[in-house]
Amino acid sequence: MRASRRDFFGRVSGWLGAVALGGVGAHAAADTTKMQGAPVRAYGVRAAYEKAARWLVPSRYPTSTASFTPLAALHGTVTPSALHFERHHAGVPDIDPVAHRLLVHGLVDRPLAFTVEELGRFPVTQRQYFIECSGNTNTEWAGPRGADVQQTHGLMSCSEWCGVRLAEVLAECGVQPAAAWIVFEGADGAAMTRSLPLAKCLDDVLLAYAQNGEALRPEQGYPLRLIVPGWEGSTHVKWLRRAKVTAEPYYTREETAKYTDLMPDGRARSFSFVMEAKSVITTPSPGSTLVRGEHEIRGLAWSGRGRITRVEVSADGGASWQTAQLHGPVMPLCHTRFTLPWRWDGGPAVLASRATDETGYVQPTREALTAVRGVRSFYHYNAIQQWRVTASGTLENV
Repeated sequence: MRASRRDFFGRVSGWLGAVALGGVGAHAAADTTKMQGAPVRAYGVRAAYEKAARWLVPSRYPTSTASFTPLAALHGTVTPSALHFERHHAGVPDIDPVAHRLLVHGLVDRPLAFTVEELGRFPVTQRQYFIECSGNTNTEWAGPRGADVQQTHGLMSCSEWCGVRLAEVLAECGVQPAAAWIVFEGADGAAMTRSLPLAKCLDDVLLAYAQNGEALRPEQGYPLRLIVPGWEGSTHVKWLRRAKVTAEPYYTREETAKYTDLMPDGRARSFSFVMEAKSVITTPSPGSTLVRGEHEIRGLAWSGRGRITRVEVSADGGASWQTAQLHGPVMPLCHTRFTLPWRWDGGPAVLASRATDETGYVQPTREALTAVRGVRSFYHYNAIQQWRVTASGTLENV
């Protein structure tokens, strides 16, 4: 049942009155007006009471690492750099930005090696884009497995990236007519290598050297990385050191043995770059407990095809849907926040969200997705996610 704004704000007003009369539980506020505060710091830290952290995937291979963003603990659409998910194939290299070079060669008129400082002299471009690992939500191919929204959807984050358009750098080198692809290589121990179509590279790909207002962090590709808006995370090559302009893709390990989609007939779909429309309810979600009454359902939606135009929310497992409010600015290839007031009466409930993007693509049900893709795949799972509310008010992945 949908709650009214009057009910919601009435409940908030009662809570504020209780605080004014005597505090909340055991957390009586200290009178900070009677004491000296902490001194200024050279580099800021968060409050000691804030505990949100990335979830580190247990692994017997410490250099093959991943960490998941705590989506349910975040606000707005920008992910703090310190909580942006990680996915590495050979650990995080320590790279001196002064010594680092980006070599652009192959089918170009003028092969050039750029320093990071030289790239910083090109016209600057800053944009907000999400990055989603193509393996995000991969546990759900086999059924509801992830314990909470961090484990199911946490290989996905959104930041403001700052750098130079790759097209500007390619123009400096002079791309030859036979060129159709570019092969990018990272400076990590795995020499992560991906082939991208030249058309995408000339469109909106960035050579990024900054994230959320400061230099990239080492785990995010310092001092230079690719940003490939809307495409799977492995194409956003970190610690970028080489770009070879070619006539064909290279069919590297990461585009043959990995990052392909096994189809029901046994064939593998390759170069499935775009991350399709997807959404997830972050509040309430597993790990939280509901009490009867008014709540606000909150979540995130995104699409590699462009802007989110609509998000619908269901409290009965998809039997009926209500249109949620989108909170602007709604930008293409970026996280979009949505909310919907909702009253829980203590009865059975299964919460779900469904996103639609500007191309008309609608996020599919699990049944519709697996009917086409089967259940032997690993990447590009974007089915509707459901959370069941139990009689006790806890939530679980169904």
